[in-house]
Amino acid sequence: MRQGYTDILIKDAHNTARNLDPSKLPVQVKIMRGWAKNPYLMMAGLDETFDGVMFIGYHSAGGTNGNPLAHTMNTKNEYVKINGQIASEFLINAYTSGLFNVPVLLISGDKQLCEEAKKLNPHIKTVEISEGIGNASISIHPELAIKEINHQAKVVLEDDLSKYSIELPEHFKVEIAFTEHFQAYQGSFYPGAKQTGPKTVEYNSYNYLDVLKFLFFVL
Repeated sequence: MRQGYTDILIKDAHNTARNLDPSKLPVQVKIMRGWAKNPYLMMAGLDETFDGVMFIGYHSAGGTNGNPLAHTMNTKNEYVKINGQIASEFLINAYTSGLFNVPVLLISGDKQLCEEAKKLNPHIKTVEISEGIGNASISIHPELAIKEINHQAKVVLEDDLSKYSIELPEHFKVEIAFTEHFQAYQGSFYPGAKQTGPKTVEYNSYNYLDVLKFLFFVL
């Protein structure tokens, strides 16, 4: 949402990024479909003019068991870690929001991911849609999920949005564990990266945009 406007930009950010039917959306909504092919990845289109971001339909990270679909960016890696913490797509994208000083207002997804969001900033509104159990999940009714997302969205927009800001770490140590050893070997040729094990690559930076570039080209 932009200052002085009611515009809402939706980034379709799953698989082909062409999953949503624009004709089903409200007329004031704009949608970015497809992949821009820039380092902002799932957050392409975001800039410092937005009042806040909301993440809908997210899942736990690769290397965790919060969701049968748990993965981070793709299935070529076992996990991505940032400063020793297993990183979900939510965490990567929340840090991108922080890069632009845009608050993270709400997330809907599985229970484990919502708990992760609260640790990042306890003010973030969360809507637990499902809970993973092995290769299955227990989900609430879709109509109830929509009702609760709408309710939490209204609540947060009436609040002080500055409370939802994300503070970026001063330094970033990124580790990727790939599923195949040759992918780590290939990734080690990215400038500044180094192979630390048969399937692992490490990258360090004080600049989060550099981290996004590393993830964009190596993942």
